[in-house]
Amino acid sequence: MTNASPTVARVLAADLCSGCGLCAGVSSGAIVMRAESPGFARPAQLRAITRGTEARIAGSCPGSVVSPWPRDQQRHPYWGTWRQTLTGAATDPEIRFAGASGGALSALLVHALEQRMVDRVLHIEADPARPTGNRIRWSATREEVLAGAGSRYASSSPLETIERALSRGGRFAFVGKPCDVSALRQLGRYDPRVATHVPLALSFFCGGLPSSAGAEEVVRSMGLSPEEVTDFRYRGHGWPGLTVARTADGRSGEMSYAESWGKHLSRQVQFRCKICPDAVGGVADIACADAWYGDAAGYPSFEEQDGRSLIISRTAVGDALLQSARAAGVIDAAPLAIDEVERMQPAQAQRKRMIAARTAAVLACLQPVPVMRDLDVGKAARAGRLYDTGHNFLGTLRRVLGWWWRGWRTPASRRAGR
Repeated sequence: MTNASPTVARVLAADLCSGCGLCAGVSSGAIVMRAESPGFARPAQLRAITRGTEARIAGSCPGSVVSPWPRDQQRHPYWGTWRQTLTGAATDPEIRFAGASGGALSALLVHALEQRMVDRVLHIEADPARPTGNRIRWSATREEVLAGAGSRYASSSPLETIERALSRGGRFAFVGKPCDVSALRQLGRYDPRVATHVPLALSFFCGGLPSSAGAEEVVRSMGLSPEEVTDFRYRGHGWPGLTVARTADGRSGEMSYAESWGKHLSRQVQFRCKICPDAVGGVADIACADAWYGDAAGYPSFEEQDGRSLIISRTAVGDALLQSARAAGVIDAAPLAIDEVERMQPAQAQRKRMIAARTAAVLACLQPVPVMRDLDVGKAARAGRLYDTGHNFLGTLRRVLGWWWRGWRTPASRRAGR
C-alpha cells in the first residue's frame, strides 16, 4: 500500500491537473473529485491506494504524461496524425443546428449507435442542478445524444466512472477533451478492457477549460444572478450560436460567442491548458473542430451562419466510421489539405508553437511539466517567431513565480490554482 499518491500530490502542487477524473476512476473510491476555487474539478484522496493503482495514475494522468502521437503514419506538428481531413456538416438539419460547429461529432455518434458499432456513448451534458456545470451521461439513442450536444466550457471529469464503465461490459464510445482521451489511451496500457470495451474514442479541438467563475461572470454580465439560472447554453442552436441563460421566472440573457469566450471564459482557463502539447485530440480516432471562415486578415469570423465542422480521422477505426457515415449520407463533407487547417484554427497553431517556450519557463522555475514525448513540440517551436517565443517565456515565468510567492505565503492558494 501507499498512503498519499505521489503523482496526484505533485500534479496538484504544480497546478498541472486537468480535472479528467482518471485518478478517481481507478482508485476504488480512495480518490474523489471535488470542486475547488475558482471552479475546477480536483482530486481529493480519502484513503491509501495500492502500488498498482499508483502505477496506473502515474502512467496515465495527463498532468504526469501525455499520450504520444503514433510514429507509423503521416502527421503534422500542429494537427497530429491524420488519414482524412475534411470539412462538412451533418445532413440532418436538427443535428447540425443543435451541435457545435456543423454537428459532425453528434452525427458520427448517432451513426455509430444506429449501425451497432457501439451499444452506448459516454459523454457529458449540462447538470440540471447547476446548469453552467456538467455531469456525466450515457446515451443509447439519437435523442439522448442530442440532449448532450453542444460545447460545454466548464469542468468535466468523464473518467471519474471509468472502472464502473469498463466493468459493465459491452462496447461504448467515449467522447472527451483531448486530455481525457490521452488519459484513456494511457490507461489502456495497463488495462486491456479499454481496448475491448471502448472501440471508439472521439475528441475535439480544445481552447482550454475555464473555471466555473468564468460562466458566473458571463451570467452576471447578462444582468442575472448565477443562483437564479435554471438553463444555460454556452453555444449551439446555430453556429457558433449564442450563449443563453434562463431563469425559472422567464427572464433570460444572451451574449455572442465572441464576447462570452473572448471577454470572459478564455481569461479563466486553467494553467494545465496553457502548456497543453495536444489540444487537438491527437490520439482520438476522430477529432472535430470548428471550420471557421476567415475574414480578410485571416482571423476567424464568428458571424452566425450554417455550421461547418473540421473532421480529422486519425486511425483505421475512425476512418471506417467516417467512411460509413459519408456512404450513408449522414455526413456531407469535402477533402481539405492539412496545411489549410491553420486558416481555420490559427489560435491552435500559435499555441502549439509556443508550448516549448512556456514549458521551458516552468522548468526554469524548477517546477515539473508533463512528459511530452513524440508530440512534435520542438518541431512546432521552430516555426514560431522569436518575439512571440520570448513574450510567452517571460509571461509564463512571471505567472509561475507569482504562484510560488503566493504559495509560500498561503499554500492553500497554490493548490487552488490562484
